[in-house]
Amino acid sequence: MDEKTGMILACIAVGYALGNILTAEIVTHLMAGRSAYQMGSGNPGMANVMTQMGRKAGLLVLLGDVLKTAAAMAACRYLAGPVLGRESMLWAGLGTVLGHNYPVWKKFRGGKGVAVTVAWLIFYMPKWGIPCSIAGGILTLMTGYLPLGAVVIPLLVLPFAFIFEGTLTGCITAVMLVIMIIRHRRGLMRMIRGQEEKKFRKKKAQS
Repeated sequence: MDEKTGMILACIAVGYALGNILTAEIVTHLMAGRSAYQMGSGNPGMANVMTQMGRKAGLLVLLGDVLKTAAAMAACRYLAGPVLGRESMLWAGLGTVLGHNYPVWKKFRGGKGVAVTVAWLIFYMPKWGIPCSIAGGILTLMTGYLPLGAVVIPLLVLPFAFIFEGTLTGCITAVMLVIMIIRHRRGLMRMIRGQEEKKFRKKKAQS
């Protein structure tokens, strides 16, 4: 194994390890003495925690997920930067998403990866990640469908990644998109059938 390959694997491993830190589990245990898996949809993520415990808890989960993504990318940039350069953050982001979505200590059943994926897109390619994330967020607020916004964000970034960031970044972004579709496939199917709950939308008062 050459040095570059070793560094790539190391960055994925560092990201995966930090991704395994499920912020939702920490927040729900500290604030409610319960597991996020025992609440609402059972998903250890921001949306479920915010729905069940309120905005403060949800924002704490979001902050933790963003920080662990940033920490993985920063650590890998420092440790593997001399060999991989900026590419080190690309692999760290992939590892973090894999660790969050498929944590080994939870039998590979983790969150759905929206916050960590969006954080990676914004940190790694802010020129494209920020506007596409805003567009996806607006779409979510307009429709109320979280799965739709979750998939649209990396989908919007994908062509810019290939054209302006290179083939490798484009391919990793495509992998992120596939993971997002897999993790939200049930919600997308419910949305198509008109059965998906519209979150962050005020319910009309019954007459």
